[in-house]
Amino acid sequence: MNLDYKKISTLGELKKAAYQSKGIKDEIRDNLRAKIQKGEDTFVGVWGYENSVIPELERALLSRHNINLLGLRGQAKTRLARLMVNLLDEWIPVVEGSEINDDPFHPISRYAQDLLAEKGDTTPISWLHRNDRFYEKLATPDVTVADLIGDVDPIKAANLKLSYADDRVIHFGMIPRANRCIFVINELPDLQARIQVSLFNILEEGDIQIRGFKLRLPLDIQFVFTANPEDYTNRGSIVTPLKDRIGSQILTHYPEDIRTARKITEQESHLDQRQANAVHVPELAKDLLEQVSFEARKSEYVDAKSGVSARTSITAFENLLSTAERRALMSGADTTVVRVSDFLGVIPSITGKIELVYEGEQEGADSVAAILIDDAVKTLFSDYFPKINKLERKDEETPYDELLHWFFQGEGFELLDDFTDDEYKRALDTIPQLNRLVREQQPDFPKEDVYFLKELLLWGLVANKKLSKHRFNEGYQFKDLYGSFVRGL
Repeated sequence: MNLDYKKISTLGELKKAAYQSKGIKDEIRDNLRAKIQKGEDTFVGVWGYENSVIPELERALLSRHNINLLGLRGQAKTRLARLMVNLLDEWIPVVEGSEINDDPFHPISRYAQDLLAEKGDTTPISWLHRNDRFYEKLATPDVTVADLIGDVDPIKAANLKLSYADDRVIHFGMIPRANRCIFVINELPDLQARIQVSLFNILEEGDIQIRGFKLRLPLDIQFVFTANPEDYTNRGSIVTPLKDRIGSQILTHYPEDIRTARKITEQESHLDQRQANAVHVPELAKDLLEQVSFEARKSEYVDAKSGVSARTSITAFENLLSTAERRALMSGADTTVVRVSDFLGVIPSITGKIELVYEGEQEGADSVAAILIDDAVKTLFSDYFPKINKLERKDEETPYDELLHWFFQGEGFELLDDFTDDEYKRALDTIPQLNRLVREQQPDFPKEDVYFLKELLLWGLVANKKLSKHRFNEGYQFKDLYGSFVRGL
């Protein structure tokens, strides 16, 4: 309904404007229906859920359900809840001065009812914007009933000279104050069972109990809960009666392909514009970065129940650009291109985001991160170069024979961290067999990114156990796997 809310300041004026109040679930339902009919995106900026989570979420909202979003960390559960604000009306009227956003046509608090009885159509009205109708609470073990529901306020009782038997001495908690709003409780299983029990009647009966008071407050709230499956065993669970009162439980998931993961990373990364302008990131480097997270999610060293957040790729991408930027600043260059060896700089982003199982702890977090990068290289390697089989015939020729022979005859090849872009290119150009192999296998590869591909080829041969790679203080050394040992004999 299009109203000039600035001109309406009393209940009488609101009646003349023929305003029709509605519950928040009907409000969301009506606005969602309109968006679907117009073909508009409901949850803008959420990628990978177009054919899974979002349709389920829309069905739940059309059904006027309270919702539980169940999924591992970093799966956009809270973002989905916050985007529901866009399904609210832009402005709604409330009784001015009401602590719980009373609807002027359906007041539920003692304050609003008394004010309407006293002033009638002259009751003052204020307007609440949809951005102010979102409440969020992280469930922690120290949350109390008083925090969420409310408590008796002895100071208010003394100031108003009221006995504790008077309901006006109650100080409302977060949930009553979120009347006619979206209320999100994150990590619901972390909430103590007795606190979860206090939510029963609010969801089902619309009354609250505070220290013996039983108030009939039919609160109008769209509840959204989020939970992590890991919490069901590690920290707690959702008690069955409360779970029974949640209309829809929707399972979230991680991106299913690299293209979707890249969209999320590029959207969520916080980059300095100077950094974005100075550092060129090959498309292959972006794919490799995302592949690291995909490898982590199936790694035997990483706890699958804990998950690998999408924030892993986001912070790793920021670190990747910063690694290249730092090198350019040290050499006095204005621009640079990301290298495979720059992925050393993303290791702190990985180790801080993954939970390791016992075998991973034995390896060490840094070693696991390095293994994940090598696994990602190995996976993408076969997309650009002929596959290397684990078992090969002794006399069988492969496209890599000449390149491996070059390493067998030489003393190795070094790529230093502080090489300028020109020095880096010259170093890779000193291996003619490497250049020939790249030209033969990827003749149409973008010229500006071809040196990244050359280095990826070396890393891929290491990952496939055809070369050895050694990290020293100044950079990386690539050598034949057995040549130095044979020459020693």
